[in-house]
Amino acid sequence: MVIKLGILDQSPLFEGENASDAFAHTLEIARLAERLGYERLWVSEHHDSAQVAGSSPEVLIAYLLAKTEKIRIGSGGVMLQHYSPYKVAENFNVLAALAPGRVELGVGRAPGGLPNSTKALQKGVAEPTPLEGKLAELEQYLHDRLPEDHPLPGLKAYPAVDRPAELYVLGTSVASAELAAQAGHPYVFALFINGDIEVAEAAFAAYRAKFDGGKGTVPRPMLALSVIVAETDGEAASLAEEIKIVKIRLESGRTITVGTVEHAEEFGRQTNERFTIEVREADVTKGSPSAVRARLLELSERLGAEEIIVTTGIKDFARRKRSFELLKEAFAELPAGREERR
Repeated sequence: MVIKLGILDQSPLFEGENASDAFAHTLEIARLAERLGYERLWVSEHHDSAQVAGSSPEVLIAYLLAKTEKIRIGSGGVMLQHYSPYKVAENFNVLAALAPGRVELGVGRAPGGLPNSTKALQKGVAEPTPLEGKLAELEQYLHDRLPEDHPLPGLKAYPAVDRPAELYVLGTSVASAELAAQAGHPYVFALFINGDIEVAEAAFAAYRAKFDGGKGTVPRPMLALSVIVAETDGEAASLAEEIKIVKIRLESGRTITVGTVEHAEEFGRQTNERFTIEVREADVTKGSPSAVRARLLELSERLGAEEIIVTTGIKDFARRKRSFELLKEAFAELPAGREERR
């Protein structure tokens, strides 16, 4: 089976760049991905962050759809805990009507920002609904299947579309995998956030074991990870040195991955909890094209992931683009039958 490759672009803001630069880079990567034959390009959702420009994936997706022709564009993802499922369904029905068959809707439970941004996004919400309930309701609106015992029977999310956006569940734990399985949706494990390969194995095992195929769907395990491809292993290692993972561990037991130490300190301040901060090298699959290809094939076989989504945090934009080019070339050069090793 041929491994399908996609890209997650987070519209990063590096020193000397503004939001217009970041979005111009995202568009350029989307067009590059389409030209190279990547399956999809997803954009992320972050709030109250000076390091990432993408705070509204729906708006950015619309722009990217208008500037490309065939590549699938989606969210990686919409932080559904903040929003009305009805409004999310309306937004993505508009997108699906504008670009039939090209829109994907990845959803997650992470806050996507600091505690104060979560409070602002959920202002006026008296009792937040668990993600499980919101995900089910979102699917009902997208497919016009609201049950008769719903508090708002007969409500429809217009415009009506023949091909609604496909739902994907994003996560980093067994719990998120079980949610995707019970809902019968594709599942994406973010290894670039939780680099514990044993947790990933457990998550994918739970996803397959508990998958509910009652809707006629089959399991689609997908893996998202950080990748850097360069001409040589040494060059890739050098580029990866600039990428760090910053985690804040709160006294309450939560651990959150953030962009910078300053971001972590502000997160802790806003929670009014004691905290510790850990900075370490990011979990990056890096190397020459042949080395990265071998590692991705190994991970694909070990985890049973049928599709891989890569994110690349290289500061130099030309080298970032080159990494995507080299990755696609690496898989295009697979010897006959090598794709079938899984």
